[in-house]
Amino acid sequence: MSIVGAIIVPHPPVIIPEVGKGREKEIQNTIDAYRKAAQRVASWQPETLILSSPHAMMYGDYNHISPGKGAEGDLADFGASGVKIKVDYDVELRDELTKSLSEAGVPAGVLGDKKPRLDHGSLIPLYFLREAGVNCPILRIGLSGLPAIKHYELGCRIAEAVEKVGRRAAYIASGDLSHKLKSDGPYGFSPEGPEYDRQIEEIMSTGDFSRLLTMNAGFCDKAAECGQRSFQIMAGALDGLSVTPELLSHEGPFGVGYGVAVFTVNGKDGSRRFGEAFNKAERERMEARKAGEDEYVRLARLSLETFVNTGKRLDKLPENLPKTMLDTRAGAFVSLHKDGQLRGCIGTIAPTTGSVAEEIVQNAVSACANDPRFYPVLKSELEDLEYSVDVLGQAEDISSKAELDVHKYGVIVTCGSKRGLLLPDLEGVDTIDEQVAIAMRKGGIREGEKYSLQRFRVVRHR
Repeated sequence: MSIVGAIIVPHPPVIIPEVGKGREKEIQNTIDAYRKAAQRVASWQPETLILSSPHAMMYGDYNHISPGKGAEGDLADFGASGVKIKVDYDVELRDELTKSLSEAGVPAGVLGDKKPRLDHGSLIPLYFLREAGVNCPILRIGLSGLPAIKHYELGCRIAEAVEKVGRRAAYIASGDLSHKLKSDGPYGFSPEGPEYDRQIEEIMSTGDFSRLLTMNAGFCDKAAECGQRSFQIMAGALDGLSVTPELLSHEGPFGVGYGVAVFTVNGKDGSRRFGEAFNKAERERMEARKAGEDEYVRLARLSLETFVNTGKRLDKLPENLPKTMLDTRAGAFVSLHKDGQLRGCIGTIAPTTGSVAEEIVQNAVSACANDPRFYPVLKSELEDLEYSVDVLGQAEDISSKAELDVHKYGVIVTCGSKRGLLLPDLEGVDTIDEQVAIAMRKGGIREGEKYSLQRFRVVRHR
């Protein structure tokens, strides 16, 4: 047995009559589509439901799988304490999955359970499934801050466990779409909101799950999406399977996008191994990027890899470095990224060594070992790291934010002995106010404290 189908469904509490008290009629299309999707699941006669929810237990670097024999929950937080659901967990399937994840070193499992009760992202799909007569054990999966491919690969592991224990399973991907569709909505408007929903509608209609792996994370953040990672796990669970996609509905009258889609499995399809294709493309991209690194980035890589592999710092600069790297003194930042996410960043505002080259050697080691936001870089991560080196120009005093430009200048905010710096042209930092606010937070400067500003240019090497 294996995964026989999957659905994407939203979880607005207002959709439940006891909560909506009449307002649910404003999203009647979603209710009708929800019931149709639940009936489709019932027709598959699943023995187990795999349910991923954005409101289940969530960690930054670990996907939580609900432990225990079962759980229950209600909608009391939404004024409907009488809406209660109790479920049994598929213990055998969970044990097989967690064993497989542990053996493979995948950061997921049953540790750290702080929300044993069912969340509303789980309750609302279960409400409609129970209405349709689906009442079988479930496996409940939480999301994490890990990158898209890690969620996809978790889905692949889930499918393998389902097959190994011989279950007939349906996947329920709970998740709203953008929360920024309307200016009068609860979260306001962002142009990325409608565009995000448009793209997800296309994915729902075509079944092209490769796009769930390649959508820009910054774009998704600006759209304030809810269910992206839930959809990614679902896509992984359907890896290598032929599916018939059906977009049943999409609407967003309250400023939040609600989409309902069904994916019926028809058999195997080797051309739909999107995870393998993504990883292959990423390896090729990384090889091309590494081949194109300039002397600044190559020196940062050499310094970091020497330290991680030997435990010792680079004691001799490479020969034939450009004269400017040896004769110029300047502050420099070394930034590391892995899977599109920051993995470390340490730098110096002003020069602390005899040359830019020595500054890079020093700060590359600090970025991999001394950034308090991250654990030290491991040997197994070296091939996955992307580097950038920013060489700072001279800082100059400015009198106001009006003299800043987030794409052109970095900023230094100083308040007494406290100082915060932010580099220019960073993804997700689009306004001067955001740039200054982030620099203040980094420096521990509170709102309302008097501060002075400096700006600086950088030369960025990648």
